[in-house]
Amino acid sequence: MIGAVVALDDEAEALLSQMEVEDIRTIYGKTVHLGRAFGKECLLVVCGVGKVNAAAGACAAIHFGADVILNFGVAGGLHERTELTEVYLVDKAVQYDFDITQLEGCEIGTLDGETENFLPLSTPKGIDFPRRKLATGDRFNDSSVDHDLLLRLGADLRDMEGGAIVQVCKYAGVPCVSFKAVSDVYGSGSTTEQYEKNLSRACLNLKAYMGEVFAALD
Repeated sequence: MIGAVVALDDEAEALLSQMEVEDIRTIYGKTVHLGRAFGKECLLVVCGVGKVNAAAGACAAIHFGADVILNFGVAGGLHERTELTEVYLVDKAVQYDFDITQLEGCEIGTLDGETENFLPLSTPKGIDFPRRKLATGDRFNDSSVDHDLLLRLGADLRDMEGGAIVQVCKYAGVPCVSFKAVSDVYGSGSTTEQYEKNLSRACLNLKAYMGEVFAALD
């Protein structure tokens, strides 16, 4: 079963509007829609914003039988190689606000027990979007300090959920696929104003590609 985990109602509509909902459950304070889309059994969890919400959403999806997690939604672009409202496949994710470098001497974002700071995601054949690296943290801002850090890490996109979902999937032994539409690009004006202006169009692009993504998932 495909288990979709998203932060926002606007993002959820990209799938929910194309889904036959057969049941609705609640667990961990999260609403879980169960049904079918594009001929496949699936569920959808709207988890809320931030890493803890995202982790709870991923756990909820796995609890109800998801054997692959699909995270989609909007993300911020960090440089000129990320275009507004364009859709990208995430191939690696890091949590840039996780920092035990002083204790372990590792790179920022390296989780306890890991040797690399970026965790890999599943990149199924049949999904031909350009690939980008995602940085996740519990911050939404225009901070030049954060931006410089993310560029040093080698990230292309930033959000507030994806990296936490990937971590849960790694521990659970469940593959994770993620695709993101860009709602704002650093250096192109206020992040908040761009986000508010482009959210709807970015979500429409997510919706347009949903069938293609589902077709590529086993």
